[in-house]
Amino acid sequence: MKDGVNGVALAVFILFFLAVTVMGFLAARWRKAENEHSLDEWGLGGRSFGTWITWFLLGGDLYTAYTFVAVPAAIYAAGAAGFFAVPYTILIYPMMFVFLPRLWSVSHKHGYVTTSDFVRGRFGSKGLSLAVAVTGILATMPYIALQLVGIQAVLDVMGIGGGEDTNWFIKDLPLLIAFGVLAAYTYSSGLRAPALIAFVKDALIYIVIAVAIIYIPIKLGGFDDIFAAANDKYTEAGAGGLVPTAASQWTYATLALGSALALFMYPHSVTAVLSSRSRDVIRRNSTILPLYSLMLGLLGLLGFMAIAAGIKVENGQLAIPQLFETMFPDWFTGVAFAAIGIGALVPAAIMSIAAANLFTRNIYKDFLKPDATPAQETKVSKLVSLLVKVGALVFVLGMDKTVAINFQLLGGIWILQTMPALVGGLFTRWFHRWALLAGWAVGMTYGTVAAYGVASPTQKHFGGSSAEIPGIGEIGYIGLTAFVLNLVVTVVLTFVLKAVKAPEGVDETKPGDYTADAGDPGVQVELPPATAGAAH
Repeated sequence: MKDGVNGVALAVFILFFLAVTVMGFLAARWRKAENEHSLDEWGLGGRSFGTWITWFLLGGDLYTAYTFVAVPAAIYAAGAAGFFAVPYTILIYPMMFVFLPRLWSVSHKHGYVTTSDFVRGRFGSKGLSLAVAVTGILATMPYIALQLVGIQAVLDVMGIGGGEDTNWFIKDLPLLIAFGVLAAYTYSSGLRAPALIAFVKDALIYIVIAVAIIYIPIKLGGFDDIFAAANDKYTEAGAGGLVPTAASQWTYATLALGSALALFMYPHSVTAVLSSRSRDVIRRNSTILPLYSLMLGLLGLLGFMAIAAGIKVENGQLAIPQLFETMFPDWFTGVAFAAIGIGALVPAAIMSIAAANLFTRNIYKDFLKPDATPAQETKVSKLVSLLVKVGALVFVLGMDKTVAINFQLLGGIWILQTMPALVGGLFTRWFHRWALLAGWAVGMTYGTVAAYGVASPTQKHFGGSSAEIPGIGEIGYIGLTAFVLNLVVTVVLTFVLKAVKAPEGVDETKPGDYTADAGDPGVQVELPPATAGAAH
């Protein structure tokens, strides 16, 4: 690491940061809303985004600072097992093509803003809707924290904030400033801000990766030398070389599959999808989003490059920022750091909006103020988006930053438990609402307890997301095991509850709602009445 502050890189970083800040505030005038005091406008961009805006928004939403920092860091530390993120982003897009157009259609028809809105309307259960909402908020908090860790890693490498002995306020002041700016333009412009900034973010990421994948190998003697150095390190560490050992294959496969199933359960993913103007936009995006998976595969190679470049860091999250500072000219280091920083701001904004929408629609409106007006909903959502960011900031400042990826993986364990209610509800009404709630409770409890019992060299608890699979004996992803238990409980209890004729909630949707498009006759956004889907 270079001594002192990297002035040139810092200047370039600040330049880009100021540019996207201005864009964030100007976004309020971009595609200006007819009614600014509407959650549809602030939280979903007016449901008006076309194919390319949705593509950039989803890319900015799904491929985050986690992509730039944590995935190569995992490969740097653990080898090829860190590439689990590549197959899971490939697996998800055929699934997206199948179920997300149905979710868009029914949400457009009934004015649903969140997944919990749909669950309440489909199963007639505010209790189940509340469970989905709380899970979404819980899962989103560590994901936002992960973005802040990405910004902090860049600031550390640039020498901003001082050393470990520096007063905590001075050390974290740059992160606090970045957080304040993010909070301000998100409050002002809503989803339009990250949608506009995503164009800059994605362009920077593609430029940096294109340069890195060509320039760094040339400086390191080619890919033969890079792979040889990585193989030597993993062999010496007893990790079996570049190829994961047979013992880790269950972990790799279950983590990839479980992460794929969880990805579009996240509130921020659904928020980006519902902001599109038609179901065809979603279908087209499912065919072009894999371009980001190609980028992700190339990005993962940076972990090997960091090894070949002799990068030595105690905190693995610093490996890639340190690689950039070591290998690139100072001015392009600033560009790369800006890509990471903006790559954190865009998803953090969308995530805070999505979590705020869940609270407003499915806690505040359903339980605290059923007669809330659209203007009141929007005001509450704006305020909650600020509180969510504060919570994530406390989360990241108060916990060990070397395990940032585990924060996100823990959220994945939780959010996966909402899949039976959401995806199951899109295709069948067979599941009983009480069975779904019981299955969710079992999955959440098992997943949290199992994750709590995982230790690592830096953490006594929540040190990872893999544990022994009951009845199989192999080590696998806790979230997928919890999901299987969830599904088994849901199916068994549904049979039992139907056999005893337990009361079922009222389904406010119709079969035609799931295939309707914006241009179809009679299809219009309808705000559900405050009493719709009341629990029995």
